[in-house]
Amino acid sequence: MTELTLTTKNVARIPADAVVVAVGRRDGQPLLVPGAALPSAVTSTLTTLLPALGVSGKADEVVRVAVGKELAATVVVLTGVGEVGEDGPTLETLRRAAGAATRSLAGTADVALALPADTAERVGAVAEGALLGTYSYDRYRTEHRAPVARLELVTDLARSKEAKAAHARAVVVAEAVAGVRDLVNASPADLYPESFAEEAAAAAKGTKVKVKVLDEKALLAGGYGGLIGVGQGSQRPPRLVRVSYSPVRAKAHVGLVGKGITFDSGGLSIKPAKGMETMKMDMAGAATVLHAVMAAAALDLPVKVTGWLALAENMPSGSAQRPSDVITIRGGKTVEVLNTDAEGRLVMADALVAAGEENPDVIVDIATLTGAQMVALGSQVGAVMGTEDVREEVIAAAGAAGEDFWPMPLPAELAESMKSQVADIANMGDRFGGMLVAGLFLKEFVGATPWAHLDIAGPAFNEGKPRGYTPEGGTGTGLRTLLTFLERAATR
Repeated sequence: MTELTLTTKNVARIPADAVVVAVGRRDGQPLLVPGAALPSAVTSTLTTLLPALGVSGKADEVVRVAVGKELAATVVVLTGVGEVGEDGPTLETLRRAAGAATRSLAGTADVALALPADTAERVGAVAEGALLGTYSYDRYRTEHRAPVARLELVTDLARSKEAKAAHARAVVVAEAVAGVRDLVNASPADLYPESFAEEAAAAAKGTKVKVKVLDEKALLAGGYGGLIGVGQGSQRPPRLVRVSYSPVRAKAHVGLVGKGITFDSGGLSIKPAKGMETMKMDMAGAATVLHAVMAAAALDLPVKVTGWLALAENMPSGSAQRPSDVITIRGGKTVEVLNTDAEGRLVMADALVAAGEENPDVIVDIATLTGAQMVALGSQVGAVMGTEDVREEVIAAAGAAGEDFWPMPLPAELAESMKSQVADIANMGDRFGGMLVAGLFLKEFVGATPWAHLDIAGPAFNEGKPRGYTPEGGTGTGLRTLLTFLERAATR
């Protein structure tokens, strides 16, 4: 990962390839946003050039400018932060602006960040965004443009305890998000239930995190009918991975559950060809849970975290699960499978029951669960359902982390549509409100434990152009929310 250091150096004397400066908008006009002090001549030149260059200061705008010999750096990079009030840019605006700048500077070696960093919180936001923006996935490329090699964040607080802590946290967050993105971007030929479990074990090696893997034999013996049913059409059998971090004197115990369908063809209820093109990302929830636990351990949070990765490959074959099959979930509840493409909720049901058996204080699950989530909220906003107080805590954590989630209800009347003539419940119900129906299905397997469900079907994978610190492909959405939720649980 790109190296980022804090410095109190005079930004004019840093021999970088580029110096990044923030530009915002106020009263319809672009303006420089104060960060590390630039020479007055440079500030004057840039202020004069903004209109002539067509710089608007809007978010995600990045413009390079040569400003002469007043700086040791080669160019100034102007990165937009959008509308700014008297208090300056928000933390998330700074993250996105820093990420847009470093993403655009791929191929350069040294970059100085002269963005607003006058508080520890701003130091953390700029560092986090800048590192997230340097992400690059080149596993399958023979040629690629390397990300920025080194970043220096100029701040008067570089030597303060608070800024150093914010910097250290930003590095952990960026590494965790990159870990999620790497897993989501991997080819399903390489990432399947067994290899995913191996990846989890490798990630935990030498850390405070412990990993236990249940293979297909253990799943069958343990009554995990959801995982067995979904995975039985594939030659690569399912796994349930328990990832745990148990510090001494933990202040709370949080259970995390992640959907890990390493490839989703839809099974016998097969998807159209176009619908399968991104289905390697259907394990983003499990990837997020894995790296949330890893990040909690890396930060030494005083909270016990037990993560469950429900891993299966959903394939059509002669041995595949059939529509109208009845399966038995861990704990004994039976499910009539009306649609084999509604498989995520089946593997999640097993994992939710397993998580509840350990009596955590709260369970939070995360899944690329329904296309209906995108119909309701689009491709960049996730949904949160569940016990009202936990749902609101997750929404608050998302707001603090800078991620976009929206609270959604679980109307009791929709549960009626999942009634089955032959089993306790069906895996399908009313198609109107399909996201909520899926949430209600999961609720059946949570019991009395306080719980929240995050549906990230849209935000987990960016099929559009890169934006801010968000690349094409896997985004890592949800990691920062879960980590912030864990940090807050540790302080209650």
